[in-house]
Amino acid sequence: MLCSNFLLSLSAGVARAEEVRLVHPLNITILKGENVAVVGRNGAGKSLLVDTLLGRYPLREGSVEYDFSPSPSPSNAVYENVQCITFRDVYGSAEANYCYQLRWNAHEQEGVPTVAEVLGAVDDECGKLLSLFGIEGLVDELVVALSSGELRKLQIVKALLRRPRLLVLDNPYIGLDAPSRTLLDEALGRLAASGGLQMILVLADPARVPSFIQSVVMVDERRVVGKFSREEFLLSMGGSGAPPAVDNLDGSVLSIASFEDDYSGEELLSMNNVTVRYGPRSILRYFSWCVKRGEVWALSGKNGSGKSTLLSLVCADNLQSYACDITLFGRRRGTGESIWDIKKRIGYVSPEMHRAYLRNLPVIEIVASGLHDTIGLYRRSSREQMERCLRWMELFGIAHLCDRSFLKISSGEQRLVLLARAFVKCPQLLILDEPMHGLDPENRARAKAVIEAFSRLDGKSVVVVSHFEEDFPSTLTHRLALCAPR
Repeated sequence: MLCSNFLLSLSAGVARAEEVRLVHPLNITILKGENVAVVGRNGAGKSLLVDTLLGRYPLREGSVEYDFSPSPSPSNAVYENVQCITFRDVYGSAEANYCYQLRWNAHEQEGVPTVAEVLGAVDDECGKLLSLFGIEGLVDELVVALSSGELRKLQIVKALLRRPRLLVLDNPYIGLDAPSRTLLDEALGRLAASGGLQMILVLADPARVPSFIQSVVMVDERRVVGKFSREEFLLSMGGSGAPPAVDNLDGSVLSIASFEDDYSGEELLSMNNVTVRYGPRSILRYFSWCVKRGEVWALSGKNGSGKSTLLSLVCADNLQSYACDITLFGRRRGTGESIWDIKKRIGYVSPEMHRAYLRNLPVIEIVASGLHDTIGLYRRSSREQMERCLRWMELFGIAHLCDRSFLKISSGEQRLVLLARAFVKCPQLLILDEPMHGLDPENRARAKAVIEAFSRLDGKSVVVVSHFEEDFPSTLTHRLALCAPR
């Protein structure tokens, strides 16, 4: 019989399936009232550990026990007492039929719900949660019009309305601007202090363990290093906070760079008085912008300011782009060009693209698909092209994943794969929407070094979106901060 002092206890646990098995048998206990962070590098096994704790993988050896009392649910079952929010849940349910363009164009379809309709009855309890997370003003908005940060907060509110005993959040701070990260910390801290709810946070960046966490479980190379108090963990980190050093990559990037199809004009992108609306809500209003050869832009703004919407117009993923005055590589949008004409000189990665990528293909094929601007690999690549793919993968530190299935690697490793895909054709305009999304400090530093080296290539232009100032390359030439009209 499990002692009532424990929420869950895993004893000598070994998963039945080898592909989800950690190296050593697991012995982990989470006490009543204990909030835990699971920390480790990309691909270390953090999610495998949490999924094993929650009974998602049948055990070959050992046992796992739960005591969710006191709980609003009459059952002690995991599915009634635990709510989990992962990266893919931010944009809706993680179903395989999610369409990449759905977020931008779903307003054209009937039956697109509002925030209130997604939540059901907005009673006092719901209203307090919406206010706690700072999204009470979005109740009447269409869900499709929300930013990724707003959607993340909505998903948390939706999960809390089910009154879970345990809330699991995978990298909860990604996609949130600085005020929203502070607000989230305060909101979760209040919920933790109120009792009745416990949390497990899965974090790629050990520096972001919030103050309401009592214990930290460290995972490395599919091993549980240990469970420590937050204070012990912070002391072990040394408190330096300095990013890992990365060798200069200019020579490596230049050696695989290509300029053969670059546009010779000065202006790569021009927007004139662009307006985008979803129902009564204006995301962009009379917006003008010009990106020239060799410029490196930082694009910033609070959640909901229209950053991702702006970039969806550039890449023609948003149908409203055809009603806007946009000129790309000297050609006016809507003058008969194909989608392939638009994308052939653009490299692009975004949270929406990542969310939509549900292809069970080898990693090398995902990277190679960037040569042809397809979601899967529908055209055979030459030996020379595949060698180029491998060289970009080496730069991002993922060559060892070459033959692994894209869907069976971690979300951080997937982000590195999609970054390599964006670079592989050496595009003249590189658009990186939250490129460091979910990366650990070492991989953030490596990705930043690759971006900086690429931005120093002659005639190449780069646009980087981030909510973290440290993610912007040192080669910036321009800044653009959006403030969306409401």
